[in-house]
Amino acid sequence: MATDTYKSPLASRYASREMQELFSEDTKFKTWRKLWIALAETEKELGLPITEEQIAELKEHQNDINYDVAVAREKEVRHDVMSHVYAYGVQCPKAKGIIHLGATSCYVGDNTDIIIMTQAMKLVHKKLINVISHLADFAMEYKDLPTLGFTHFQPAQLTTVGKRATLWLQELMMDLEDLEHQIGKAKLLGSKGTTGTQASFLELFDGDHEKVRRADRMIAKKMGFDAVFPVSGQTYSRKLDSQVLNILSGIAQSAYKFSNDMRLLQHLKEIEEPFEKKQIGSSAMAYKRNPMRSERIGSLARYVIVDSLNPAITASTQWFERTLDDSANKRISVPEAFLAVDAILSIYLNVVDGLVVYPKVIHKRIMEELPFMATENIMMQAVKKGGDRQELHERIREHSMEAARMVKAEGKENDLLERISKDDVFQLNLEELKTLLKPENYVGRAPQQTEEFISEYVRPVLDKHADEMGVTVEINV
Repeated sequence: MATDTYKSPLASRYASREMQELFSEDTKFKTWRKLWIALAETEKELGLPITEEQIAELKEHQNDINYDVAVAREKEVRHDVMSHVYAYGVQCPKAKGIIHLGATSCYVGDNTDIIIMTQAMKLVHKKLINVISHLADFAMEYKDLPTLGFTHFQPAQLTTVGKRATLWLQELMMDLEDLEHQIGKAKLLGSKGTTGTQASFLELFDGDHEKVRRADRMIAKKMGFDAVFPVSGQTYSRKLDSQVLNILSGIAQSAYKFSNDMRLLQHLKEIEEPFEKKQIGSSAMAYKRNPMRSERIGSLARYVIVDSLNPAITASTQWFERTLDDSANKRISVPEAFLAVDAILSIYLNVVDGLVVYPKVIHKRIMEELPFMATENIMMQAVKKGGDRQELHERIREHSMEAARMVKAEGKENDLLERISKDDVFQLNLEELKTLLKPENYVGRAPQQTEEFISEYVRPVLDKHADEMGVTVEINV
């Protein structure tokens, strides 16, 4: 393989073959030819003098593109579309005169971009559904396992491992909703002409406005779309690219949040991402198991979030009916956003599919903090035995402060229960106090919330998309 020229890591290391093929030159130029065929068929069906023989010739050479001819021609004319019109004509001498009839470059360029983006969104949808499915299974498996909750990354009330997973899930479900909305309203540019007025098509059809309108819709239908943009300049509104990349950015944000939580959990030794038998965690420290996959999710997500600014700025700075300062930028920013999100979801799926949970470590951390959280219950029990609530509150406060000081300043175990058991004002022995420290009594409705969320919100969506299940991924590095 060539090692003396730059290659995008998104292709060589991260994105799937399927997503790379969607944004390949081959897919683009074959789609151009499909659009030229759809245009010719539509024009024939609406009465223009185009023959079945010409269309058959176009179809015969739809996929065997003579790239050498197109490349040589582009060096002469410096125009990619006209180079491919010429190359197609070389293969199809009978149809040469009707290829691209009435169209402008954006007829093939913009329509192809929309077609590929729509297909790419469907591939993202498929992977997103599979991540949601695996995460839902994980949430249900651990819905009852208490774990220490954190606010500000400081110990807070208990939750469960499964309930925490629903927080990751809910954000992905929000992303899925946005993605499905965007796919559902996909529109083709259609055949709008050089400034969007369809003047060239009106000329072709001898001033028949209805035929021009029908041509727009017929081409879209042949290409698998139910609608076209009702108005445009020469291009479709670059606002579309911004909307699409905003959705990809949203997926990246959700994945980033998950990956950061995973990195913290792995530091706490509570949950780890999968680690291969021969995987090396550090070149220097052989004992290390770094959360490299979660870190890679975060790294790629950061790129996507920033990349989403590109089409936002492009959409903002378009001049009137057409300007070309969008072209070079969108050739890079749109495909790379999809390739990166594709990689993010592949890694996300791999991580969730192999998460390792350590219940004993989780329980140990709970028990280090639970005595503080149980003080309200302890106080209530002491009141039942005749204690004074105000006095008990003050004594618990004093004992808690001292126990916390010993843990922080001297590194000792939390001895709050021992202190309380020795304080006669509470009239509670150590065994009685320990019965109040059952973690499952402090998780509130976390197990029920998890079950309800999965059954009422997640499962119906997964059932609806059962045909998209079963995606397997391979992580290259």
